[in-house]
Amino acid sequence: MWGRLRDVCAAVNSRSGEQPSQAELAYLTLRDMILTLRLPPGSPVPEEPLTGELGIGRTPFREAVKRLEAESLVVIYPRRGTFVTEVNITDHALIADVRHRLEGHAARRAAERATEAERSELDELRALAEDLGGEQPVIMDVDARVHRAIYRCTHNRYLETTLGHYYNLALRIWHLFFDQLPNVAEHVGEHAELLKAIIAADADRADRIAVAHVDHFEKSIRQAI
Repeated sequence: MWGRLRDVCAAVNSRSGEQPSQAELAYLTLRDMILTLRLPPGSPVPEEPLTGELGIGRTPFREAVKRLEAESLVVIYPRRGTFVTEVNITDHALIADVRHRLEGHAARRAAERATEAERSELDELRALAEDLGGEQPVIMDVDARVHRAIYRCTHNRYLETTLGHYYNLALRIWHLFFDQLPNVAEHVGEHAELLKAIIAADADRADRIAVAHVDHFEKSIRQAI
């Protein structure tokens, strides 16, 4: 667990150049555990063992939990404790409806606003998307890195936060049904063309590809369930 926390810290530092707070690290680590089902739906999020494993205090842990509650990833019951929220598969169509509108807008803004340094980062991700293996952790990691990088490149913190919230909800569903989905590597590989469009500042094309990508994902999940 501590090794994972160091990895998260390194990733945050490389993007922001700043040392993240304990609350931020706790949030990112717990979020990752929930999204990848290491803390499965309905499971408790026990404070004492997790604070010990993460090497953090109670206050940053509780701040992280409050943030996860606001993002619908945990639920807090008085006198019972904190639990990972259940996955309501009927919500997926509603999540996709929001993402259908916003992912295209984010891709458009990223194409218009990304800095040269950010376009270089996106090009590195493009190379990863074009050379995916078949292992689930690699596929899912690349997908998450691409989406979150695009959101950052919008230079709109409200859009980034909103899309990050809905992407996390969709990502947990994807992990849940990963083994039932066909051509997952091909689906994530679609990001290569999206990234090319953003790097080339082709906003219209980036918008179209992003919307088609969300629609493809929603259709795949619908077929799996």
